[in-house]
Amino acid sequence: MREILRSLAAGPSWAAWLLVCCLVPGPARAAGTVRIAVAAPLTGSYAAAGEDIKSGVLLLVETVNAAGGLAGATVEPVFYDDLCEPREAANVAAAIARDPTVLGVVGHVCSSAHLAALPTYLREGVAAVTPTATSVVISARNRDEDGHVWSFRTIYRDDYQGKFLAKYMAKALGLRKVALLYENNDYGLGLKKSFLKQARRRGLAVVAVEAYKKGDLDFTALLTKMKSAGPQGLFIAGYYAEAALIANQAATVGLAVPKFGADALDSPDFLRLAGPAAENTFMTAPAFDVSPDSAGSRFTAAFAQRFGREADWMNAYAYDAAGVLLAAAAKAGPDRAKIRAALAAMRPRAVGYAGVAGPIAFDASGDCLRSAFVKTVKNGAFVAAPQQLE
Repeated sequence: MREILRSLAAGPSWAAWLLVCCLVPGPARAAGTVRIAVAAPLTGSYAAAGEDIKSGVLLLVETVNAAGGLAGATVEPVFYDDLCEPREAANVAAAIARDPTVLGVVGHVCSSAHLAALPTYLREGVAAVTPTATSVVISARNRDEDGHVWSFRTIYRDDYQGKFLAKYMAKALGLRKVALLYENNDYGLGLKKSFLKQARRRGLAVVAVEAYKKGDLDFTALLTKMKSAGPQGLFIAGYYAEAALIANQAATVGLAVPKFGADALDSPDFLRLAGPAAENTFMTAPAFDVSPDSAGSRFTAAFAQRFGREADWMNAYAYDAAGVLLAAAAKAGPDRAKIRAALAAMRPRAVGYAGVAGPIAFDASGDCLRSAFVKTVKNGAFVAAPQQLE
């Protein structure tokens, strides 16, 4: 405890605030074990994203337990595989809600899965903190019959990154004509809507718009049609598995233009699956400061030591999602309704949470304002794009 207090005196610390909250006597003081659920795609096409979430949560839980646990209680994460599928996510949510030992949820990862689980969390009173679900629709559906929000997120919304991408294409790269290929689900539709609106404002002509479904394998007909419209860029509003196929098939049909995507393309599996076709792909990524002596740099060092690989933003945002949930539990005690209230009280200009990816505070809809930057693929690796927006 003395070392933690010293680190607080030296300046803000991502771990110290949480650990003091968890170790000092208070309403959450208890012995034994407390449990949090983690809902993510642990198998299937998007298992890489699920593994990112799982490892981030594990590191947070291990850090808390090594420092004495949550007011003396050992924290146990319980992992649920929702496959990034709405039907499976609804079943997972029901199982979580039925278990009274689970204090809250980290997840879900995919927006459609989160939206499918949300009615259960609202009805049964279970707080969920998602590190990755960006759909705007979540905000609109996130109130129970008493007007309380139960879903919170540590990431920005699709309307932000859709606008950001359109602005980047027009202002930073000077493009005038683009094509849009979107996955027909909550995530893709949200990106499409915000992108088209901002494109019109920026004088960016969207010369072709086509939809596809999760699991589609052949995009050559759509891409050939888009090529005939003469776009200068291709925005793929979907997840990395299909985006990798699209990138390869775009090269096959001769659609040799820069490709663009949102945060769901920011995965090592996109590089692995797309191979050389991943080159010249740009994507938004949540801001994650890893400058020397920052909270982010300390997190990445701890993550590399524990897992033997470089941390990415999904690891950090999952770590923060688990951290903010446990901070609320430390303040409120093992009561789901009080945990929800503690999360809702983390408002801007009030008492928030010092996360490794930056401070976290929620607005009245449970949303968190975070910034983004643009990455690109060069020589088979993700690097910061040379042109960034102010």
